[in-house]
Amino acid sequence: MIDQTSSGIIRKTSIDARILKKLACPITLWPLELSDDGLSTSDLKNQYRISASGIPLFAEHLFTPDAARQRDHYKKVVEKYVENLGYPHTLEYMAYLDRVFMAHVVPGDLAETAEICCGRGELLDLEKERVGLGIGVDISLEMLEAACKRHKGRADFLFVQGDATRLPIGNEQFKSVVMFGGIHHVSDRQGLFEEVFRILVPGGRFYFREPLSDFFLWRWIRAIIYRISPSLDAKTERPLLWKETVPVLEKAGFEIKAWDTYGFLGFCLFMNSDVLIFNRLFRFIPGIRLLTRLWTTIDDLTRKIPGLRLAGLQVVGVAEKPAKGIG
Repeated sequence: MIDQTSSGIIRKTSIDARILKKLACPITLWPLELSDDGLSTSDLKNQYRISASGIPLFAEHLFTPDAARQRDHYKKVVEKYVENLGYPHTLEYMAYLDRVFMAHVVPGDLAETAEICCGRGELLDLEKERVGLGIGVDISLEMLEAACKRHKGRADFLFVQGDATRLPIGNEQFKSVVMFGGIHHVSDRQGLFEEVFRILVPGGRFYFREPLSDFFLWRWIRAIIYRISPSLDAKTERPLLWKETVPVLEKAGFEIKAWDTYGFLGFCLFMNSDVLIFNRLFRFIPGIRLLTRLWTTIDDLTRKIPGLRLAGLQVVGVAEKPAKGIG
């Protein structure tokens, strides 16, 4: 339900009470209450507006320079970004990546989930039936608006604008946290992982799927592409490396449960429409979906070659917050 207050600010008047309990002021981590002007702490010292679409604006004034840069970047590329995700070959390869990702998810873990850098609500696109109570956080209001339209009617999943290193979520609130291609947008990996660790319950898991550049060839190619493509931001985007990720996760307190790589030449051909202009023409090729499926099989076989097991372009990782009393 949408209501206009006497001050002229439009806000969503009903937020699921279970979700409201999980929200917290990103500055103080105090609980939040619905007020006439949006959300606020009990002392009214920290207040946050809610957009006409029902999106709490925690990053309207509170954000890091990197987050601001990403926000401004996505304002420029959001339309083309969404268009590229809709090509048949992209959809087919993404379906493969979705399957290998879900194979890592423990049944029941998505009952209460936070998706960080959620974009258009990628997790709900993937497994809306398995996803229960949740919060999606992103710095881009344009992407969040698209998420609200895409998942209209999901009262048990709230999209909020926030900085990934200053999450508007209380301590130990979620059984799982998910990130699809978000980590590589965050320069402060230590701050990000500490925030993810903080909002997970003991025994909770952090699931992620991210671009990986451990294989020298991908590092070289991406070093060039990131500097020439207007769709990418070389100053704030940095694909993962094992040595820059796993030790930082462990320092934050996590135990690594999985680190598996996927995608090879097929990924290069069918998944980079925003960078490889010729790739967009593939949508006109008869049987392109079947051809894409064939290449996913070739990519899987390639990674079984000795020395290439960890040379994929994407990594699916699982990190667990130890249960209390262990370790």
